[in-house]
Amino acid sequence: MGAMSHLLQSPAWGDLKSRFGWEAETVADHLLLYRRLPLGLRLGYVPRGPLPTSAQVTALAQAARRRGAFMLKLEPDVEDSPAAAEALRAVGLRQSPHVIQPRRSVLVDLTGDAEAVLARMKQKTRYNIRLAEKKGVQARIGTVADLAAFNALMHMTGARDGFGVHAPEYYVAAYDLFAAQGRVALALAELEGRLLAAVMVFIVGETAWYLYGASSDHERQRMAPYLAQWTGMEWARQNGALVYDLWGVPDADEAELEAGFEKRRDGLWGVYRFKRGWGGRLTRTVGAWDRIDNPWLYRLYTWYVARRATGD
Repeated sequence: MGAMSHLLQSPAWGDLKSRFGWEAETVADHLLLYRRLPLGLRLGYVPRGPLPTSAQVTALAQAARRRGAFMLKLEPDVEDSPAAAEALRAVGLRQSPHVIQPRRSVLVDLTGDAEAVLARMKQKTRYNIRLAEKKGVQARIGTVADLAAFNALMHMTGARDGFGVHAPEYYVAAYDLFAAQGRVALALAELEGRLLAAVMVFIVGETAWYLYGASSDHERQRMAPYLAQWTGMEWARQNGALVYDLWGVPDADEAELEAGFEKRRDGLWGVYRFKRGWGGRLTRTVGAWDRIDNPWLYRLYTWYVARRATGD
């Protein structure tokens, strides 16, 4: 993928992050973000860019130093392989123990018509989509006027399922920035006008991403999240997407995922049961790679990240 072919490398993404605690600039065909960390540190970060050349890494590192960053972190949009890892080592990067974006995802093939996409799903997922329709749930693509209800549902879902939720202003900004280019949809599933489930889907080029989703505690037996997701998927397909990225499943191989998804609910395990049913391909990126210019500060940073991860 090229630098601008991933959502997280798009100019609109840089604009979004710039409004919420980051700074952004484009350097050597990569979107480079900066964030202040505790302990007075400053991080340079390239999310989901292409595999960098040695000259690009040098240019990125120089830009990061000019901004006072003690290190540069890259998470390339490249599938995991020994060759990819060796290419990153060859340009002066070290594999990081700390990732920002999830390494594993499920990619759904959107080629063909709607029936072809449905046919590739697990039977239970197809059944749940149709069950929602049969039980009176209605789907539509929302407008900016629906963002308040979406935000309320996001916060309800985060509180119930124990995951972090952005401020309402974040989702409004994300929608506004991408809606200006026709690259976002709010897919809603409602019962008699009451919002039961919603997903926010983004599209860049031939790929769509499902980043944000929410569901109500009410009428769960009507399977509204399945209809909302299918509506987002269909919007993406009809707008030229060939791949639908379900974004974020546990970093475990397929055998472990299939053995554990019915028992585990920690971390991303809670969403794997839902995401596995859409008939996608499990994929894993090459992970996070760091350019270290100050070894002492880097040790301090890795200590801080490890301490935060354990909750100490």
